[in-house]
Amino acid sequence: MIEILKDILTKNGLLFAFLLVGLIMLFAFWISKGLTNKRIPGVAIAIVIGLGLAFLGDKKGISDIPIFAGMALLGGAMLRDFAVVATAMGADMNEIKHAGLAGTVSLLVGVSFSFFLGAFIAFAMGYTDPKSIATIGAGACTYIVGPITGTALGVPSDIIAISVAAGVVKTIVATIGTPLIAKTIGLDNPHSAVVFGGLIGTTSGVTAGLAATDPKLVPYGALTATFYTGLGCLLCPSIFYFIILFIAR
Repeated sequence: MIEILKDILTKNGLLFAFLLVGLIMLFAFWISKGLTNKRIPGVAIAIVIGLGLAFLGDKKGISDIPIFAGMALLGGAMLRDFAVVATAMGADMNEIKHAGLAGTVSLLVGVSFSFFLGAFIAFAMGYTDPKSIATIGAGACTYIVGPITGTALGVPSDIIAISVAAGVVKTIVATIGTPLIAKTIGLDNPHSAVVFGGLIGTTSGVTAGLAATDPKLVPYGALTATFYTGLGCLLCPSIFYFIILFIAR
């Protein structure tokens, strides 16, 4: 019976991968709601679980185990980048104009500050390869920008994992910290939410943090946070990487 089940799962690897990810997401959101009162977003918990499962395999993580081979395709670059593009296609470029000059400036400042702060920390940790520094810096932007930058630059999987971890930490800090500092920084109106989303950028962290602060502010912060990810995907593996490369010389 076990062999039959194993054979079915192996032959339908992609379907089983979708089922497994669904169960992980369900479990992660249950933890988020039941144990953390949604202070830590379910997405962040799911990513931590995924990183933990990656250690069960070898070079390709859990997909090295035959019954989990479908995870290689589901978690591969093609479907990942398709998901990012599909998300970006849902946003109207004209909408960002509603944020005004402050929203645009916050995007540029937020992406630049996060990247170069992450790059500096990577250098302080002993990384000297420009590609690795750029990837970790991109991860400091979001845990989506990091892997995309790392894949584009061709860095090892362990560096990409570090970039994802950096993004997850940022998401958790944004989620927990937002309601704590909201009054202090005047985060109580749509305009400030737009600027905040552009500065912080991690969509799941911004939306969860704003939801805990004032649910009415969520759409405004999510607007610029979404564009933050797209802008980071454009700048980090290109202009920012060349800046790091120039400095390294």
